[in-house]
Amino acid sequence: MKLSIIVPVYNEEKTIIEILDRVKKEEIPGVEKEIIVVDDGSTDTTRQKLKTIKDSNIKILFHKKNGGKGAAVRTGIESATGEYIIIQDADLEYHPKFIKDLIKPILEKRADVVYGTRLNRMPHLRGEEGKHLFILHYLGNRFLSLVTSILYGQWITDMETCYKLFPRKALNGIRLNARGFELEPEITSKLLKRGYKIKEISISVNPRGYDEGKKLNTVKDGLKAFWSLIKYRFSN
Repeated sequence: MKLSIIVPVYNEEKTIIEILDRVKKEEIPGVEKEIIVVDDGSTDTTRQKLKTIKDSNIKILFHKKNGGKGAAVRTGIESATGEYIIIQDADLEYHPKFIKDLIKPILEKRADVVYGTRLNRMPHLRGEEGKHLFILHYLGNRFLSLVTSILYGQWITDMETCYKLFPRKALNGIRLNARGFELEPEITSKLLKRGYKIKEISISVNPRGYDEGKKLNTVKDGLKAFWSLIKYRFSN
């Protein structure tokens, strides 16, 4: 099986080389990896670092201007040749070691779509979620996942997860419209409306703070996600 790993990146000069090294080092028996990096108009040294990479197993694409995570992922999907696709953020929050856990149910033919859930747990009040921005983020994610479950009739604990593993054919004939982080609810809603069952596998992450470059705006992006879930439930 061939797996296309799409890495959208915007201004991640501190982490881009390390995350690509991690992805390359992860060996998955029975799976051929295709790594597609889409630089979304970075203005720091990310582009320069990507241009130094000479690896036939890594395809690097550049946007002239920043279009948002959704736009970068759409470019990656258009260039993907694997039977399955997964999205890998470039900020080191998600460790690629979990990809083999997500793909196991696919290889064993027990699932067609697998999400890596970070939220099948209580909040880490003695950890990062003891800070008000992180607990707000946690509660917002749980709320959006609950809304997804109610609207689409399937229980999901982490709709906003980056780790979404799905067959490329699942998006055949589907137009993705999202330019930003509202890509997460759009993909989820369109997979569910096509009848795909989502299997969740628990993963852990290393969340970074806003002072370290975290780009998600909990309130603004959360409202966009909420509207996307409602909109795509009743339209395409």
